[in-house]
Amino acid sequence: MKNILVTGSAGFIGANLVKRLFHELNEGTIVGLDNLNNYYDVSLKEYRLRELETLHSQLTLNSKPYTLNYKFVKGSIADKALVDSLFGQYHFDIVVNLAAQAGVRYSIDNPDVYIESNIIGFYNILEACRNAKQLVEDYLKTQNSQLDQLTLNSKLSTLNYNGIQHLVYASSSSVYGGNKKVPFSTDDRVDNPVSLYAATKKSNELFAHCYSKLYNIPSTGLRFFTVYGPAGRPDMAYFGFTNKLLKGETIQIYNYGNCRRDFTYVDDIVEGVFRVMQKAPAKRNGEDGLPIPPYAVYNIGGGQPENLLDFVQTLQEELVRAGVLPKDYDFDAHKELVPMQPGDVPTTYADATALERDFGFTPKITLREGLRAFAQWYKSYYKP
Repeated sequence: MKNILVTGSAGFIGANLVKRLFHELNEGTIVGLDNLNNYYDVSLKEYRLRELETLHSQLTLNSKPYTLNYKFVKGSIADKALVDSLFGQYHFDIVVNLAAQAGVRYSIDNPDVYIESNIIGFYNILEACRNAKQLVEDYLKTQNSQLDQLTLNSKLSTLNYNGIQHLVYASSSSVYGGNKKVPFSTDDRVDNPVSLYAATKKSNELFAHCYSKLYNIPSTGLRFFTVYGPAGRPDMAYFGFTNKLLKGETIQIYNYGNCRRDFTYVDDIVEGVFRVMQKAPAKRNGEDGLPIPPYAVYNIGGGQPENLLDFVQTLQEELVRAGVLPKDYDFDAHKELVPMQPGDVPTTYADATALERDFGFTPKITLREGLRAFAQWYKSYYKP
């Protein structure tokens, strides 16, 4: 791995991935791209970015040899000119696209931002991957306008750049829609989305397959299952429940508590992403001499679906243990069982055997371990 672009790098998974890359690599360049939108508290995104800057500075000072460069760029993947300029300047070898407008319920009232980020933005990433070598050449021409073609070719030869080696992108367990069969397998049909968010993520998989087939771009989609952990997204249940309980408000438990989710701790997600980054689908030709799409999709999920009521019970125990809430807190007085919400599904549960088969990894961190880490972080960050 040489030069890497991580989009959505101020986001929950993106920031944790960049942090992992800082520890794993000691040379090359990592570029983080994020528009820092206000879908949730921007100060939390800024906190993650400060952590990254601090960590990179510490490793640069204390780890020798350590020549890994890091640059954060504020901007959107929907800005084609910006995306193209970054590809030209940094000649990426690996692209990890985690930038997306997230949230199932939010997509019902705010469809435009999903089309802009998840469709147009992802298309811009694919086009830049397709044209990566040309973008690098165009950038060198712009920076060296006086050079003749022979000298320019010499520079390109010295750079020895062969285009994108691997595109890894975030899909979602939401693509399984209202599927009744569990656990969800990547062999299942996923053509009945129940939210616009899910439809955009399935579109990403179709787009990636098309570009892999037409332009031989190795791509891997990762269907994440209910990611949680410290400094996560405030719109996720565990975080939102904590905020409400702390204010003495009532939390709503959907489908009268009869929901099951495959909670996956963020470190397990990052471990899966990091392993996948290093092993792109192989380029090969079929019997007709044409490329077989170097394309793959995997589930990353805990494999242990948890009932929502059990999840809430564990969360409240860990919030008390961490001192976020008092020991005598009346949880029953602050719970309300309500019907299922539009766009939601009762059960999400991953079959991650393909990930274990191909990469030797399955998520390992238990729900209690993960919620304990979250509660301790919440206490230190918000100091309730």
